[in-house]
Parts: sequence; structure tokens; C-alpha cells
Amino acid sequence: MTNNAQEEIRDRRLPEYNTEQKQLALPGYGRNIQNMVDYCMSIKDRDERTRCAYSIISTIEKLREVNIPNHTLWDHLYFMSGYQLDIDYPNGYQPVKIEALQTAPKQIPYPQKSFRFRHYGFNIQEIIEKAIEMEPGQERDLLVFQIANQMKRSYVLFNKDSVTDVKIFDDLRELSRGQIEIHAEDMQLLDAQKIKAAAAAVKNENKQGKKKKKK
Repeated sequence: MTNNAQEEIRDRRLPEYNTEQKQLALPGYGRNIQNMVDYCMSIKDRDERTRCAYSIISTIEKLREVNIPNHTLWDHLYFMSGYQLDIDYPNGYQPVKIEALQTAPKQIPYPQKSFRFRHYGFNIQEIIEKAIEMEPGQERDLLVFQIANQMKRSYVLFNKDSVTDVKIFDDLRELSRGQIEIHAEDMQLLDAQKIKAAAAAVKNENKQGKKKKKK
């Protein structure tokens, strides 16, 4: 046996590694689907080529575990063909290049809010604005009382330090642009130590609940 013959037999027995093959357009579909697309592209008869393409779509639908819109599958098939697949597409579908579908999302502007009071959270500002719009009265006073207590609760839990009611009232006045002003003698907020104790109790309860679930 000649050396050339031996080399030919050896090459036939050796597996063909994926790294030696053509790069897949959409690796998620696997090489078999790409091979089917390549074969479909080699068919000269348009009607037969169309039937082959529909067969590929049917095969993909059976193999995919996740439901994908039918038009998306046709987009992928068109992409895997190098945008060259000339067939009779389903009614209402126009071949689309994937690049055209990948337009950059609109830039989301950063919120123009003060980070100085980030320990209160951004939502507190929206509630303060609602309080400002309300007519003076018992309902407004109750909302302001709840806002101030929530601010104190957030301050204590965020900073891990005690805070006076006067500090909360000063911050509330600044956040409301001077439209909500409270004097210490007019309102008494939650005690900082009680806030910490309540938070610790909730944390301990959550831990106990997790231990019970593990058992």
C-alpha cells in the first residue's frame, strides 16, 4: 500500500473537528440546521427550494424548546442563507436583515434628582410633591406626618445612627422647597431606638423562616 493511500484512509477515519469547518452563522441552531440551509441554497428549482425552506422551518419548530414567533424563524433562516435565499415566503412576510432589527435603543436620561438625600429614596420626593398639591387640612397633615416618619425610618436604617426630629423637619423643608414646614413642638416622630428594634425583629423573623424551610 502506498503512502498516499495510507494517508487517504487515515484522513477518512479521523473526525472532522468543528474548528476546521465553516463558522456557523447562528451557532444556537447547530451545524445540522446550517447544513440543511446550505443544501437548500444549492437547489436550483425555485418551487423545490421553497418546499425545502418550509421543511427547515418545520424542523426548527419541533427542535426548539422555547416558543419563537414564526416570522423570527424566517428572519433567522434568511440570515443563515447569507441573505440570499430566494423563495416564495409566507404571505405577509418580507425578508429582513437582522442588522435592521438591531437598532440601538434610545438613551435613557439619568434622573435629575438630588443625590444628597439618597438615603430617603427617590420615591419620597414624589410623595412630597403630592402633599404640596393638597389643600391644607387633616388629610394633608396626616400625609405629612407619615412622610416625616418614613424619612426618619429610612435615615436610621441607612445611616445606622440616631437622628433628631429637627433634622428630619429641616430636610423635609428643603425637599419641599420650603412649602412644608414643621416645628418640633407641633409633631413628634417615631423613636429611633424603636425603629432599630423593629427592623432587628423583622430580620430575625426572616432568618427563622429560612431555617424552617431548610428543615
